[in-house]
Amino acid sequence: MREHRSFTPSPFVAAIALAAAVSGCAGAPLRSTSRGTPAPGGEQENRLTLLRVARQFNADYAANKDGLVYGRWDPASRRIISRAEYVRRHRECPTAPGPAVVERAIRRRGGYWAVTYEISGTQLVDYWRYTHGRWWFDLPRSNPSAVALYRMPFSKYAAAVGCDRPS
Repeated sequence: MREHRSFTPSPFVAAIALAAAVSGCAGAPLRSTSRGTPAPGGEQENRLTLLRVARQFNADYAANKDGLVYGRWDPASRRIISRAEYVRRHRECPTAPGPAVVERAIRRRGGYWAVTYEISGTQLVDYWRYTHGRWWFDLPRSNPSAVALYRMPFSKYAAAVGCDRPS
C-alpha cells in the first residue's frame, strides 16, 4: 500500500498559479475610481494630477501652443469653434497674457473642479471635469467672454482682441 502525501506549494508557486489564473482578466477595462485609479492610458482622478495638468495647460497657453490647449477642451467647448479656426485665430492674433501661477484645485458640485490661478496679479478660475480617464477643460464655465469672441466672424474677433491695428 502506498502512503498518500499531501502537496503544499511554496508561496512562490502559489503566486505564479494565482497570476496564471487571473491573467484571463487582463483584457477587462479598468475604471476610474474616486481613489485616483487611472483608466487604461488615462490620468488619475485626484487633485495633484489636476494641478499638474492645469499647470501644463496654462504653460502651453502662455507659449501659444494652441493645438495642445485645444486638445484639453471638453466636447461641448469644441463645438464652439473648430480646432483649425482656434489655432488660426491665436496664430494671427496672439493673446497669451503671460505665465500663470496655478494655486489650488477645489472640488465643486456637479463633478467640476475649480482651479484658481493668477496672471500678473489677476486672480482667475478655470473649471475642469474628469471624464473617461482624463481631465477636460470647460471653456463656457471658465471664460464665457471667450465663447462670445469665438462665435464672432474673424474680422470682428480681431477687432475685439485688438490685433486688427497696425503695430
